[in-house]
Amino acid sequence: MVMRKLVVAPGIFYIEVPAANLYLLCGAPADSVKHLFRRGIIQTTERDGVSYETGPNAILLSDSMIQNGHLCNLAEFPILQMLYRQGMLLPKHPNNTGGKPKLIGTPEQLAAQLRYIHRGNYGLVSAEEMVEAGVTPERAAELMRIKLKFAFGGITPPEAFVDCVPLKTGSAEICRGVSIRRLAYNVFELEHDGETLEIDLNLERDQTYPCPYPLSPVAIDRHYFAVVHCGDGDGWDYNRPVMGSVLIHQGRVYLIDAGPNIHYSLDALGIGKKEVAGIFHTHCHDDHFAGLTNLMQCDRPLQYFATPLVRASVTRKFCALLSISESEFARYFDIRDLAEGEWNDVMGLEVRPSLSPHPVETTVFHFRVLWEGGYRTYSHLADIASFTVLDSMSTTDTSAPGLSPQMAQSVKDDYLGDAELKKIDIGGGMIHGDAADFTNDRSTRLLLAHTARELTDAERRIGSGAPFGTVDVMIPGEQNFLLRDASEFLRSYFPTVPNERLHMLLNNRIATFNPETIITPAGRVPEEIFLLLAGKVEMLTADPGGSHYLFSGSLLAESAALHNVASEETYRSVGFVQALRLSADLYRNFINRFFSSSELFAARQVEERLRRTHLFSDAVSNSTLFALARNCQITVLGEGEHFVGDAERLHVVGRGRLTVGEGSHAQSLGKGEFWGFDSLFAELNQNGNGQASPLVVPELAVADEECEVYSLPLAQVSRIPVARWKLFEAFRSTHPYVAPRYRGTPRP
Repeated sequence: MVMRKLVVAPGIFYIEVPAANLYLLCGAPADSVKHLFRRGIIQTTERDGVSYETGPNAILLSDSMIQNGHLCNLAEFPILQMLYRQGMLLPKHPNNTGGKPKLIGTPEQLAAQLRYIHRGNYGLVSAEEMVEAGVTPERAAELMRIKLKFAFGGITPPEAFVDCVPLKTGSAEICRGVSIRRLAYNVFELEHDGETLEIDLNLERDQTYPCPYPLSPVAIDRHYFAVVHCGDGDGWDYNRPVMGSVLIHQGRVYLIDAGPNIHYSLDALGIGKKEVAGIFHTHCHDDHFAGLTNLMQCDRPLQYFATPLVRASVTRKFCALLSISESEFARYFDIRDLAEGEWNDVMGLEVRPSLSPHPVETTVFHFRVLWEGGYRTYSHLADIASFTVLDSMSTTDTSAPGLSPQMAQSVKDDYLGDAELKKIDIGGGMIHGDAADFTNDRSTRLLLAHTARELTDAERRIGSGAPFGTVDVMIPGEQNFLLRDASEFLRSYFPTVPNERLHMLLNNRIATFNPETIITPAGRVPEEIFLLLAGKVEMLTADPGGSHYLFSGSLLAESAALHNVASEETYRSVGFVQALRLSADLYRNFINRFFSSSELFAARQVEERLRRTHLFSDAVSNSTLFALARNCQITVLGEGEHFVGDAERLHVVGRGRLTVGEGSHAQSLGKGEFWGFDSLFAELNQNGNGQASPLVVPELAVADEECEVYSLPLAQVSRIPVARWKLFEAFRSTHPYVAPRYRGTPRP
């Protein structure tokens, strides 16, 4: 056998061609390196007395930028593993034979990956970019000195340490004797010495990239001020999530960083992504950054808290990866810049970001809440520099790379500030911290994180770990914050109903459901409606692929209860779930007494239809769907009838099938598929040569059979982040080197 193909995980393969010294990672979604560790493909070996890791030396990128909502190409950590942990870039290393890691893919994907890797290495790359982000020229010069010290004196383009193999039409040579060609969209054939292997990187319709480590469900209370520990590991730890925390203040949920597979962590903690009020972001490295796209997939922009420098660095990396303009970032996040070195007020939670020397723009965070006896403080020190490194970087020469002795001391003093609880990066090396620096720290409790190894005896005398799901309660909560949330949801549903009347519904108990509990089964008339307050619920329909996910603010089985008919859906908890129980009889009487039941019923019918489409199936609350439903135009077409779409509206096939466009651009669309949104991404419509391609905006549709079309205001849909993200995925689902696919749901 000349070649060997290993199935690592859905959408991830590993191919060995020893005779050609080719070890190819096919597909590089989040945590692909951890999957290789988990499968034993990456192992530690030794040569000439030097210990190092094995692993891939080339990466085949997916033709798809996004599949089923998730990014397909995140090559930063696989490349870092090759360069440093395998030793391909290290001077005098036995594995440094002059070869570079190879990236294989479309010219568009290669260009995006190089830009993204460049920003991952350096963040902002000039003093001018820093000044543009809002700092003074003097401060920018000071920060560039630090950056250049980490960069060994200069900013190196990614082409210096990565080779690119463009794959257009026909075949391309990866290395001597090994070639690759595209068979179909995202399907490839590798050939060597007369032997061939096929690689299909397409995910199935309902398939997602798996998490490399298991997580057990945990029930989390909403306290007044608490820290939930959702990660101790680093970017190489295949047993645990990377260092991160969930901060709870007055029952509201905030994230500190968003590492890969953050959605799995939230599911295990019983926290629906719609419950996340905001994210505090330390920096743009993938192990703290790659989960951002999961948080975008809600029906409102998530509050994004960072200093202007960190935000600018993250924005440039994010937009480089997706090949979008930087203005697009603000369509998914509600940006809230924080002043560095000052206490910023976030709805009563005080937060102070402080500079942490790192290759990219980075801050640590200190959080405090006023309580009896004074403040309760939590310090989150992710990606810090050891005191040894700070001392080695310290110089009085203001023209040389490094930092001043005064700044070095200021950073140390900030790291060592007193806190009731402090989580510390002890990853070691040139860009991470050392537990020994905190031997005399006077904080009440120290937690040691950002490492894949076990703590040493010396480290355990300084601090401890924090297993996934453990909670440090800083200030206990004496009120039910979920009831507050329930009140806000009901007020948004029934804005004209007096508050005192809403208390009729609020005067009900909050029920808790264990993971995998059937809350409401199909085939029964529901006696209760549930207003989802915390956690994630799966809605199962009889349709093929009819699994949808609901989050806080959703009403479960409302329509069936209102009509007093059997539910067509089964509602099932994913993790721990909390919901306000509403008697179906009480709810019907409330609607009849205080709300226009005919108006509600009509809108709810449209709402149900929209919910069953791919575009609005997940993370869109009833209130958002209700607003869409009220502006939805429904057109029923007989076989052969023509439909001319309004350029200002998005059109969704509710049932049946029709053909949109003419000639080579004709597309056959079925239930749930959509068209008429290309204008949202007109600036991105470029071919592989970077030249603008003509936009095809089909206006004429012909019904292949009796069908139904839902027409929605495009501007209104585009303001829903999860819908905009799905539209962006559909826009990117055409490929410049193969026949275009329909722009709608992923292929079956």
